[in-house]
Amino acid sequence: MSEKQKLIKEILELQRKFIAYEHEHGLDPAEYYLPDENHPLHGYRQRHAELARKLVDLAHQEKGSNR
Repeated sequence: MSEKQKLIKEILELQRKFIAYEHEHGLDPAEYYLPDENHPLHGYRQRHAELARKLVDLAHQEKGSNR
């Protein structure tokens, strides 16, 4: 599996977990933006953004372009 495929797989898994949590519990904006350390969404936004940046960087690298 390529690095790009691994990143996409991890992003999709994060999104599945987020959607499952939202459907089961609803979502207050504070839970999304400022979750406590023990909250299931703690670190979600940061990890998702990190993976998305890596994916964009790989796409640019593949095409020989720059951001």
